[in-house]
Amino acid sequence: MLGRFGSAITAVAQNAPMQQQQRGMATLKAISIRLKSVKNIQKITQSMKMVSAAKYARAERDLKQVRSIGNGAKQFYEQAEIAPPPDAPQKLFIAITSDRGLCGAVHTSVARHIRTELGKDDKNIRIVCVGDKSRAILSRIYGNNIILSANEIGRLPPTFIDAAKLADAVLKSDYKFASGEIVYNRFKSVVSYETQTLPVYSLESVVTAPKLSIYDSLDDEVIKSYLEFSLASLLFYSMKEGACSEQSSRMTSMDNASKNAGEMIDKLTLTFNRTRQAVITRELIEIISGASAL
Repeated sequence: MLGRFGSAITAVAQNAPMQQQQRGMATLKAISIRLKSVKNIQKITQSMKMVSAAKYARAERDLKQVRSIGNGAKQFYEQAEIAPPPDAPQKLFIAITSDRGLCGAVHTSVARHIRTELGKDDKNIRIVCVGDKSRAILSRIYGNNIILSANEIGRLPPTFIDAAKLADAVLKSDYKFASGEIVYNRFKSVVSYETQTLPVYSLESVVTAPKLSIYDSLDDEVIKSYLEFSLASLLFYSMKEGACSEQSSRMTSMDNASKNAGEMIDKLTLTFNRTRQAVITRELIEIISGASAL
């Protein structure tokens, strides 16, 4: 009995590697399905690259006209040397992102900058999320710090009306901030962008600025009206910068994805041909062995 079971165990041990090897080998059908799916993915990424290239050309053309508006609003804060009051630590961060992904680290870089600031003091900081991407990233840990969120961003080019509505919602919110920052991605080139910030101040901070007197005949009503306009201008400028950075980054990402799909198609094609050749060779050996046995 022991000898019979011992021979059976030996036979199973000899056949086990062959069965495992057969199960591990990819069949022609599995390779062809995988090859077809990768080719379809390459078509999608190439189409998305073409669409992003067209949108990027328009976004870059619009950005050149808007940069003067943003630079003019920034110079007012720099010339007047506006600073937040030391006894008011309340700050506001406005994250400029969009609702769409597949564009590299454009959205995560903005969220990472805000998370760094929240790690220092999350009690006196509130967030306004422009785009679902920033809201989805920041709401996981700092959901209580978000006071406003805007969506439907990125599908169409941003307009000044959108920025004005956002500025009005920020100013009419219940949160009274002393200073703040607009966190956005500044477009540098087709393959490069940089996460930067723009200052935002309250009316009290501007009124107490040391060099505000260089601007003649400014009363509180005029300063309040200008702050509303400057906030809308800075938001419009940052949204245009972010849109241009997003389209250029998506174009680069889709180009890299198309190249990676092409390399995978070449490898799968080579594997498919080798597997088909092995199947044909094995069938020929079986036919010849059968004919020789007869």
